[in-house]
Amino acid sequence: MSDTGKRAFDVVIVGAGFAGMYMLHRVRGLGLSARVYEAGSGVGGTWYWNRYPGARCDVESMEYSYQFSDELQQEWHWSERFATQPEILRYADHVADRFGLRDDIQFDTRVTGAEFDEKTSHWRVSTTVGGAAVAPVSARFLIMATGCLSSTNMPSIPGIDSFAGEKYHTGQWPHEPVDFTGKRVGVIGTGSSAIQSIPIIAGQAKQLFVFQRTPNYSVPAHNAPLDPDYEARIKAEYAAFRARNSLMPNAFGSSLPRNEASALAATDQERRQAYETRWQRGGLVLLGAFGDLLLDARANETAAEFVREKIRAIVRDPATAELLTPRQVIGCKRLCVDTGYYETFNRANVQLVDVKTHPIEQIMPTGLRTGGRDYPLDCIVFATGFDAMTGTLTKMDIRGRGGLSLREKWHAGPRTYLGLGLAAFPNLFTISGPGSPSVLTNMLVSIEQHVNWIAACLAYMREHGHTVIEATAQAEDAWVDHVNSVADRTLYPGCNSWYLGANVPGKTRVFMPLIGYPPYVRKCEEVVAKGYEGFALDPAVQSG
Repeated sequence: MSDTGKRAFDVVIVGAGFAGMYMLHRVRGLGLSARVYEAGSGVGGTWYWNRYPGARCDVESMEYSYQFSDELQQEWHWSERFATQPEILRYADHVADRFGLRDDIQFDTRVTGAEFDEKTSHWRVSTTVGGAAVAPVSARFLIMATGCLSSTNMPSIPGIDSFAGEKYHTGQWPHEPVDFTGKRVGVIGTGSSAIQSIPIIAGQAKQLFVFQRTPNYSVPAHNAPLDPDYEARIKAEYAAFRARNSLMPNAFGSSLPRNEASALAATDQERRQAYETRWQRGGLVLLGAFGDLLLDARANETAAEFVREKIRAIVRDPATAELLTPRQVIGCKRLCVDTGYYETFNRANVQLVDVKTHPIEQIMPTGLRTGGRDYPLDCIVFATGFDAMTGTLTKMDIRGRGGLSLREKWHAGPRTYLGLGLAAFPNLFTISGPGSPSVLTNMLVSIEQHVNWIAACLAYMREHGHTVIEATAQAEDAWVDHVNSVADRTLYPGCNSWYLGANVPGKTRVFMPLIGYPPYVRKCEEVVAKGYEGFALDPAVQSG
């Protein structure tokens, strides 16, 4: 919708992805006035922007979906085990239409800043439409549903603007089809979006050069049409299925639960069988083969070497296989899921180029130079990821008490309480923010848990006459320490990953998500049971 001229709301929500849509649904259910601002022209968030070839969810379709409406769960039918981006976007559009959400969403509108007015206890939210500033609006509550992977990261390469061919970023893909037929294509990066898109691009391009700095571990999806009998079984007991998933460390995968035994206590044959079973199953379940794979480096090495052996067996050229073989801990970077990724390097028209040993020197009008060699290119695809978890928030000029900017507050790394609230930023909530399990989980489950918590908090404040809620500095400090201490007991911080912000030059390296979904949920429930412990609520309005 376009701006109706209303300048004051109970709630402003930033972002119309899965988090923003459900937050709007819950807020309207409380009878509060709300406006959602969305930079894109449609709903869907990450699935609106990420339209690159092969884009697909790595959590199974029957789990990567809303659970707040059983009617929605029963009526929607997924076509594949792992849904593609177009199908997920159709699902998001269906939800928006089914629940009439578009009436309160203003598209093509970018939030540029927000300032808390301590006199009125309201947020003043600034936006632009088509690059032009419009009059700010006022809101009692500001809820950031901006997503964890929504701020694209473009590398700083000399000459990048001089390239005369076509340039694409996987996170900002054109809405029109892109045809690489007969073209010389360079893909920079080998993270998840590259691993998904490279097999598709290779099937079209005359020649494909993959410029790799660090190889990633990837496991096969073994995707297939969704089995109707399997779908029927899940739908017959959806609530119980969801409950079992909520008890998993990553909030999904109960159909093949994690084995809590130690990899080191198993024999070589037992380990191989466990890994092989999960490799053949496909998807992210490999790291659930044993309970200590992300706790003990020796245990982790058994899984890492299993995948390395698979790569060597698939890729026919030994030198290429060696370049594709990761050496870091498996799982400390996001484990990727693919369809024919390693097999792609057996194609005659595909060449892997090592840019770790010889970094890219420059981009020229006709191609790219690295290792003293020029690679003529018609198209460059930047699969260089995101400024994860904090990038979109810090790009806005958000100011709390005393004019404190969020950029300044997070200069040495993001600080939150529960990933939900921030000291010195009253009445501001972040959905799946830093310090919550977020990207280490099934995001739909984490989103719903956060939205439900925020909605219950708003209802509590209204019922008890509170107008302001704010995380205390003490609770925030203790929570940041807790998130770090949990991470330090694992192997996660041991490699340069976007979990640490290591992919963004100059970004402070802090492990941002909290490991372990069930303990986190229990903590959130405990905070509520203790009267929102760790939050300061203004004195309740006295009646009479």
